[in-house]
Amino acid sequence: MKPVIPQDEFLQRRKRVLQQLPANVVALVAANQELTRSNDTEYPFRQNSYFHYLTGFNEPDAVLVLSTLPEQAGSILFCQDKDPSAEVWHGLRLGYHNAPNALGIDTAHDIEELDDRLPEILNGAESVYLILGEDEGLEHQVHEAMAFLRETEKRGNKVPHRIDDLRPRLDRMRQIKSAHELSVMREAARISSEAFKRIMKFVQPGVYEYQLGAELHHEFAMNGALYPAYGMICGGGANACVLHYTDNRDQLHDGDLVLVDAGAEYQGYAADITRTFPVNGKFSDEQKMLYELVLQAQQAAFACIKPGADLQQATEAAARVINDGLTELEILKGDAEENFNGQRWKQFFIHGLSHWLGLDVHDVGRYKDAQNRPVKLEPGMVITVEPGIYISRESGVDERWRGIGIRIEDDLIITEDGYENITESVPKTVEEIEAWMQKL
Repeated sequence: MKPVIPQDEFLQRRKRVLQQLPANVVALVAANQELTRSNDTEYPFRQNSYFHYLTGFNEPDAVLVLSTLPEQAGSILFCQDKDPSAEVWHGLRLGYHNAPNALGIDTAHDIEELDDRLPEILNGAESVYLILGEDEGLEHQVHEAMAFLRETEKRGNKVPHRIDDLRPRLDRMRQIKSAHELSVMREAARISSEAFKRIMKFVQPGVYEYQLGAELHHEFAMNGALYPAYGMICGGGANACVLHYTDNRDQLHDGDLVLVDAGAEYQGYAADITRTFPVNGKFSDEQKMLYELVLQAQQAAFACIKPGADLQQATEAAARVINDGLTELEILKGDAEENFNGQRWKQFFIHGLSHWLGLDVHDVGRYKDAQNRPVKLEPGMVITVEPGIYISRESGVDERWRGIGIRIEDDLIITEDGYENITESVPKTVEEIEAWMQKL
């Protein structure tokens, strides 16, 4: 059976939020709306991650209300009503009458009633919690309701004193994944890994970057991941030196490497893998030397990953390997220690080592605590580890190194005693990649 997150887990998440909120406050979280692509066609709908995290409900135009006011404590969902004439065009809706039983919500109403009911919901609250900056429409509705309450205070209405940000509370919850979430993320990683193994066999000189993307997305969809978690990066040759290269339209050439950064989204959760491999199935000497340097950097970072450690330690370990290796290859000139302390390696390792992974590919969560110290890793966190070296054609190094971009990225679950690499099945050493690509 495919892993899923049971409805009861969404209910328990809402209860945790309510337990953490102060007395006499109201929190609102909005679903995404459909976005027009052109004329009367829309982009594929993707639910807001916070709303998904608290409801598991995948319809647009909805608002979740969580209240600790005594007279309305609990959860209220505003969503679209059933509408046969609309559903024949766009598919069935749950309908607010069915929401309490289907979603474990205390009460539900038509989304069309939100404006009228909002002053009553906010009346008497000390503060209102929102996902600030994400939904200007909902923020405007809240301000309008507060303005109405302010104008009618003589009738006994009480306006909230302030608007607070709900994100810090939710971000901390989202950062530590449950057992069900980890099962879903392992499946996203498995699907993505199989797709990478597929394209390593498919690639050959003359293929186009977008054709690799088609092979990836086919494998995703055939395994139940209907959409990628983000726009694929598929850069052949010097295109690999463009960190967020998404044109994916050039032809792949004999003797070049191709860097592919992609991941499936499964049940809302992202995988994020990067592999760099030779278009013709065989690394050149220069490609091999740089590739193995990046791989050694990743292994050095892996050695730092455990509960109680932090990503800054892992970054420094990876950077040290890259710095010393580039100095030895004379890509960086001078003394290795001076190069490291002067951070000269950053001109070739030009991005961060890691990021949180979850409902968003760059998932929520702080990297520094309130004292500006690196956040310590804990069991249940999920991270990427992705060192890289990028030497553009315009760099002033020896010609033989120019136009080579390499990144290696895996997804790690932090465990009680270390980590679990959930993308390790994708060939990664030079020997593994060359053997896999030659296998029929």
